[in-house]
Amino acid sequence: MVSEIELEDDYRPSEDEPFMNEKMKEYFRRKLLAWKEEILRETRGTLQQLQDANETLTDIADRASTETDRALELRARDRQRKLLAKIDAALKRIETGEYGYCEETGEPISIKRLEARPIATLSIEAQERHERREKVYRDD
Repeated sequence: MVSEIELEDDYRPSEDEPFMNEKMKEYFRRKLLAWKEEILRETRGTLQQLQDANETLTDIADRASTETDRALELRARDRQRKLLAKIDAALKRIETGEYGYCEETGEPISIKRLEARPIATLSIEAQERHERREKVYRDD
């Protein structure tokens, strides 16, 4: 989908404008797409590094160190894969008009929170309730 909405380079959403107007949605759509592209670029770099590092190491300490590094890198990539899924879900919510609204309460998520975490699906209050419930179950 090619967007026809023009955004000034210095545009930042504010609480003074109608929530999730077209300009605001476009701002967050671009922010999410840029984040996704950055992750994909890093992933391509990692894959290249892993392929380049496929040399045979004879020293057992070097081999162990390399394997540990690879395991850490693969775990980080797995987290980023999950993050990509959340970014894609947020982009889908923009398309459907659900983006920016708490999935628990239906209330708008603050602009500040969306700026800091554009994949947020819960308002700060709902997120805190969720974390408190999680903590209670974890402590059992």
